[in-house]
Amino acid sequence: MTANERIEKACVDAKEKLHQLDIEPTIQAELEYVIASYRYDKNPIGLYEIAEKAYRVLLVHKEKYPKSVSKKMVEDIEKAIKTK
Repeated sequence: MTANERIEKACVDAKEKLHQLDIEPTIQAELEYVIASYRYDKNPIGLYEIAEKAYRVLLVHKEKYPKSVSKKMVEDIEKAIKTK
């Protein structure tokens, strides 16, 4: 999996998890936008920016509700962001 594919997958997963948890509708919308934008122009810069926001939100949520977000998901998003 390439770095671009990894960050795209991390963003899709983060969007789905935020939707499932019913939190941060603004970040969900931003993720949806940057995912569509990336699929159109293949420029991943927006994915990295919004993935960092989603990562921080999910990390905080995981601290409050440990079973709501898997450790693997948080690690996968972190790894994807570091491939920048």
